[in-house]
Amino acid sequence: MARDVSVIGRTLTLMGSRHPAHQHRAREVIQRLLPHGGGAVRLGVSGVPGSGKSTFIETLGVQLADEGKRVAVLAVDPSSEVSGGSILGDKTRMERLSVHPNALVRPCPSGNWLGGVARGTRESMTVLEAAGYDVIMVETVGVGQSETHVARMVDFFLLLMIAGAGDELQGLKRGIMEMADGIAVNKADGDNIMAARTARTQYANALHFLQPASSGWTPPVGICSAIEGTGIGEIWNHVTAHRELLMASGELESKRRRQALYWLRNSVESEVVERFFRRDDVAARLPEIEREVLEGRLSPFAAAERLLASDGSGE
Repeated sequence: MARDVSVIGRTLTLMGSRHPAHQHRAREVIQRLLPHGGGAVRLGVSGVPGSGKSTFIETLGVQLADEGKRVAVLAVDPSSEVSGGSILGDKTRMERLSVHPNALVRPCPSGNWLGGVARGTRESMTVLEAAGYDVIMVETVGVGQSETHVARMVDFFLLLMIAGAGDELQGLKRGIMEMADGIAVNKADGDNIMAARTARTQYANALHFLQPASSGWTPPVGICSAIEGTGIGEIWNHVTAHRELLMASGELESKRRRQALYWLRNSVESEVVERFFRRDDVAARLPEIEREVLEGRLSPFAAAERLLASDGSGE
């Protein structure tokens, strides 16, 4: 809360640690910071590969930071399923924003979590809010059904799209469209401006057939160029207008409460799975059961039943 950047950094590291002792300490920290959180604008940014998410976030972030707002970015990097490692290259991609005195860019490994959102991301948002950040942006690893988790931890879920990449609507999951609070067609510059305008019309028409994520709000579709910095202000106006609407109706508070319940259940499920595989009896039986599955002598579903059998007999 004293806004010491090194302390903030160490606390964010604690939030993402999988070590049991670190997780216990992280829970204590969050409990103490919880009364001081909740004040930031929470913006989630997802989009198709190549849509320029990092460039968009940097351009928007620099504009807001130049206006005096304190901006934090939690950029989720995909973790390798083979090594478990991740590149964590967002500070390289956001060179201007990462050195801005009013900004913090924090790359986070996804840790192979379903949803493309790093473990501890929601807790990290509480840390950053308690540290006085006005805007928190969460960049996800890409569009897909599992990516919808980010929409359940932010106030405004923005889909970043591009024109001229074939059938844009075909490549977009209906579930994500229904969760979007707004769409931005990026790379609307040079010879691509007309194509971007056409894409904007297509997306706007598609949204008319979907139930909006927030009552009383029609998700707007804007066009912008993160490279040239054009249209970025319009997109931010959509975010602030949406926030004002939710605050006036009381929906913002109720939305965040629903999100907290969602993450309660999500966290319980995750913790139950981890504790199950840490059990000594499960660890002892798992290699043999895995061998039977690999050799085709046992189906994965029957194997799961055997592991879950409370008496250990598999009967």
